Amino acid sequence: MCWKLLLLLVLIAAAIVAPMCVFTVDRTEYVYLTQFGKHLATFDGGNDEQAGLHFKWPWPIQSVQRLDRRLQYFDLPGAELLTRDPKRNTIDRTLTLDAYVCWRIADAKGVDQFIRSVGTPAGAQAILGQRITSELGAEIGRMELDDLINTNPEKVDAAREQLRRRLLHGSASTASLEKQAETEYGIEVVDIRLRRSNHPPAVREAIFERIKSERSKKRAEYESEGEQLKQNIESEGKRRVEILKAEAEAKSRALKNAADVEAERILNEAHKKDPQFFTFLKKLEEYQRILGDNKSTLLLSTHRELFDVLFNPPMPGKGKNHESHEVHELKNTKTTTNGIKSP
Repeated sequence: MCWKLLLLLVLIAAAIVAPMCVFTVDRTEYVYLTQFGKHLATFDGGNDEQAGLHFKWPWPIQSVQRLDRRLQYFDLPGAELLTRDPKRNTIDRTLTLDAYVCWRIADAKGVDQFIRSVGTPAGAQAILGQRITSELGAEIGRMELDDLINTNPEKVDAAREQLRRRLLHGSASTASLEKQAETEYGIEVVDIRLRRSNHPPAVREAIFERIKSERSKKRAEYESEGEQLKQNIESEGKRRVEILKAEAEAKSRALKNAADVEAERILNEAHKKDPQFFTFLKKLEEYQRILGDNKSTLLLSTHRELFDVLFNPPMPGKGKNHESHEVHELKNTKTTTNGIKSP
């Protein structure tokens, strides 16, 4: 009976201790193995030979700590940073920026450095956050507000990319954050980017005024271009009108001259057909001119030679080139300067 109880206790102890002697290494993690707190080995899940099932002594002899080997990120707290004013060469324009950081443990060799320097991912975020925020403020202080807030997206993208390179790789006056983080903390800083840029209330009024000024300038340019275009169109229209008018007048004169020539030709042909009748018509026109003037006084002789043609009109078909005595009489009639006609 005693040996059965002893066997049962052994089995129970084995069931409790056995899981503590076995651990697995996933492909997405590093496993940090220590013995009495001293680093013993690091297992990389990305290595096919190290991933899988492993054995160890139970705690407290040996213990494991698991760390994510994948890319991680965290948001930097929003901060109001000052930009440079190029006109007065001072730092007085405030800008609220939100940024984020992408990082991961560099490799299996950097796990021990990571554990000793920062301990946990939360510790890594705290250390990186403070340092990157400080360097971000220094870099923003060298930039202008227009570099980050502008209607030209290409200019903004170029400025942000330049800011990213300076934060990661450093500049002539600053060290590389990327190398320092890997050397000191075993961390690979993959990327630092701005998520959002906002204007504090104190700066918004100045921005609105600048937007209004730019739009007013643009409006003035459009109005100037429109006025110039209007003048060009009016000038071109007037020129075309003058050309068309001159062409029309020239055509009118040509048609009139042609009509006058044709009328003269028809008149001459008609005169040739019956000169006596033509003379009669001319005399009637002369009578109309004389008798139609109500302001003149007409004195006639008792012979009434002036009106003989009305009582004795020419007969059609008489000899051509014949001119009656009345025609000569009409031509010899004279008009006085006072409007009195006398024979």
